[in-house]
Amino acid sequence: MSVQPLLVADRLSVRFGGITAVDGVSFSVLPGEIFTIVGPNGAGKTTIFNLISRLYEPTSGRLFFNGRDITRIPPHRVATLGIARTFQNIELFEHATVLQNLLVGRHVHKRSNLFAELLFLPSVRHAERQHRLRVEEVIDLLDLQHYRDQLVASLPYGVRKLVELARALCTEPRLLLLDEPASGLNVEETEDMAFWIEDIQKELGITIIMVEHDMSLVSQVSSRVLALADGRVLALGNAREVQANPAVVQAYLGSDVDG
Repeated sequence: MSVQPLLVADRLSVRFGGITAVDGVSFSVLPGEIFTIVGPNGAGKTTIFNLISRLYEPTSGRLFFNGRDITRIPPHRVATLGIARTFQNIELFEHATVLQNLLVGRHVHKRSNLFAELLFLPSVRHAERQHRLRVEEVIDLLDLQHYRDQLVASLPYGVRKLVELARALCTEPRLLLLDEPASGLNVEETEDMAFWIEDIQKELGITIIMVEHDMSLVSQVSSRVLALADGRVLALGNAREVQANPAVVQAYLGSDVDG
């Protein structure tokens, strides 16, 4: 029996005025994969993430998640479907603690109404305990115990990246979108990030789509790699196949890989 893809992009295109940012891109991601999108500056990588997150509307094409057409669903419903995302530029509440930031990630699972919240009914207390338990599990998974009660503003950059990853995990996603998880990290921190990514995939069974410029990280963790240039697909395969593809080599010749 063939495995059904968790996410399918079918001939996605996006145009901004006279500029075509994504041009007829198609791919599918299987459950449990770490699927990485690479490409030079302006390739359309982050645009594809914004399409999946529903921040952008496609000019043409369709998106399917778990067999359901999500091309036109409103952005605020994406998390409820089981899709979570991190950003290249960290988006955290800097003047809140790590624990408070992670509890924000549980908002998507809140089911109580305002009346029950005001009276702090037993059902609300039970739900709060469950939310706290889930957050503590994520804290343990990513070894964030030491930072639990610290303000985000006081944390080193690498720890902030990890906290943003933790908050995404607190939504209990089926699909996790990682936008340049190694951006701004040193070599040791990048190695740690590779460990966490593999751990999340193996221990939690979460499917991951990653946009990344660090090819050592890409080669280490990726199940398959999609290479883009000028909004079009250049190659799709494992990391070694894609890096050796003549069209990919030509696209990268004389330029650095960016996010």
